[in-house]
Amino acid sequence: METLDILIIGGGPIGIACGLEAKKKGLTYVIIEKGPIVNSLFNYPVNMQFFSSSERLEIDDIPFISKEAKPKRNEALEYYRRIVTSNQLNIHLFERVLDVKKESEAFQITSDKTKYTASNVVVATGFYDLPNLLNVPGEDLPKVSHYYKDPHFYASQKLAVIGASNSAVDAALECWRKGAEVSMIIRGPEVGRRVKYWARPDILNRIKEGSIAVYYNAEVKEITENEIIFDTPDGEQRIDNDFVLALTGYMPNFSFLERLGITLSDDANRFPEYNEDTMETNVPGLYLAGVICGGMETHKWFIENSRIHAKIIMAAIRGNSTRKTTIE
Repeated sequence: METLDILIIGGGPIGIACGLEAKKKGLTYVIIEKGPIVNSLFNYPVNMQFFSSSERLEIDDIPFISKEAKPKRNEALEYYRRIVTSNQLNIHLFERVLDVKKESEAFQITSDKTKYTASNVVVATGFYDLPNLLNVPGEDLPKVSHYYKDPHFYASQKLAVIGASNSAVDAALECWRKGAEVSMIIRGPEVGRRVKYWARPDILNRIKEGSIAVYYNAEVKEITENEIIFDTPDGEQRIDNDFVLALTGYMPNFSFLERLGITLSDDANRFPEYNEDTMETNVPGLYLAGVICGGMETHKWFIENSRIHAKIIMAAIRGNSTRKTTIE
């Protein structure tokens, strides 16, 4: 079996950037992606607009031309897909990595389709696969979703949106505009301060005029077939409900990182251990790239500030850096 220089887990923008850089360096590589190209972006809401401008989403200095300064999901899908196809990147889609083991000087990687041997492994898996659960009765009902796709689905329905972030605000506004009766249930005292600057005034105005109901400092207790039940400073509330969008954020797959032998910090942030100069973890030859480097601080790393990870990693693999592992 051929020993690859690098196996990259994750075919999102940063995984693609790593593949491009590996190819430029003359390194043998493969990208393994469990879904389509940029799977996480594909699963974003259909009308999602990025907070970042198009040039900040560019990788490898390849121009990203969009109709507006801040591109939308469909434009990003087209951009990254064209990069993969025009550069003939070696990417295996709809293939899931099951296990990674270090044996002697190489890694043995098992997927649901085949096995690989690689001298180095890069984990660029992002954080969008595992939602932060409410852990309340009824969360597993069919009417509850932790992912929002299309507002049309919720037209003429009583919809509860749990959360106060960009995803929750976008869903509440879009679904209300398609005719849903929207209630927002927010654990804190206000709509999130990091909400996109053009969306935050919009949602606050809809709340002020009474178009969208809001319950602040609220904690969901239970979801039933026809209601959602939650505590507020004024006591328990029950409202009629057809669907629930629990948009309470997502987390990296920490159990996968631990299976790989990566040390995580003991605090709530669960920062993975890696060297900022090389992106190498405490496991020699195993590297991290992208948002996964931030642990539970999923707002810390974005495409625009982590695309540099690709160049850092490939330089390290080519022997341009010395290894010294520290915890973030």
